[in-house]
Amino acid sequence: MTTAFYSDERCFWHGGGNYAFTLPAGGLVQPSPGGLPENPETKRRLRNLIEVTGLTRHLSMRGAEPASREDLLRVHPDSYLSAFKAASDAGGGELGLRSPFGAGGYEIAALSAGLASAALRAVLTGEARNAYALSRPPGHHATSDWPNGFCLLNNIAVAIRAAQGQGLVRRVAVIDWDVHHGNGTEAIFWDDPEVLTISLHQERNYPLDTGGVEATGSPAAPLSNLNLPLPPGCGHAAYLYAMERVVLPALDRFRPEAIVVACGFDAAAVDPLGRMLCSAETFRMLTRMAMQAADRLCDGRLVLVHEGGYSEVYVPFCGHAVLEELSAAPVTAADPLAATLARRQPDARFDAFARAWIDEAASALGL
Repeated sequence: MTTAFYSDERCFWHGGGNYAFTLPAGGLVQPSPGGLPENPETKRRLRNLIEVTGLTRHLSMRGAEPASREDLLRVHPDSYLSAFKAASDAGGGELGLRSPFGAGGYEIAALSAGLASAALRAVLTGEARNAYALSRPPGHHATSDWPNGFCLLNNIAVAIRAAQGQGLVRRVAVIDWDVHHGNGTEAIFWDDPEVLTISLHQERNYPLDTGGVEATGSPAAPLSNLNLPLPPGCGHAAYLYAMERVVLPALDRFRPEAIVVACGFDAAAVDPLGRMLCSAETFRMLTRMAMQAADRLCDGRLVLVHEGGYSEVYVPFCGHAVLEELSAAPVTAADPLAATLARRQPDARFDAFARAWIDEAASALGL
């Protein structure tokens, strides 16, 4: 049994929109050749790094078909999909907030969702021990009918609904450690007691008005959604404590049949869209803890789906560390920022403050 890695060069061709960082260009905002922070280089350079180090020889490298219209309709209404397809065929555009796309954007987004779906299916059918989907565009901000935050289709929701529709799984837990709140995934599964969504995120980063600890699911699905908004400045120790104090007990309470991780790397210390202090080692340890939970609760069924992370230099090292852990491969890529980031970690006083913050949230969530 191996670790399956799903990717497709066409996903790196997604793009569109005249932006400078997260601002529409125009007026006093000068156009930028870099465009949005969500660009292909972070993901392409991760794919390149695992090839250069030889890690690819220890993974099952795979592609996938685009998600079918039928599977997309399990999550997104026909009216939205039709508008998206029409705009895509006409050369591209923008239907929501900060989620532009060019010609063929619909097909690329469907392919991104297809990679996530194939990864989950491979794990549920026993074709792979665990899996990683290098999906792009990302998905966790996309609600059923409104794309935002660089996300056009909700890749993880499409994957889960497809697997449920095929009778492969019933109860699924989603852990979202992207630095931004997974508002789209939360909204899609808000009324569903069979899907537990857990989001660890920087408080009031994006979106500004979602992600509070009080949002715990609808009356039809109490405690099916857990949010842990963290204060800016949290680093390695706080993130591991958040997993230990909130995520793992929540998984034990829910007893999932599979675990899916919305794997963003934008909580890294050098990310331009986050104010956290995590390192590649943080993501390695978060992955280890998720694997141990999956081994304990659901026969190791674990899938990671790539979300955010906007440092094109550092994301590849974070992703490599995660894939080393998933595959137990004897291949490493030394973190070039490890020593610097270790010295930049919060001091004991801040960590004590963060632990108290997390304890308070855990108590509010009944954990």
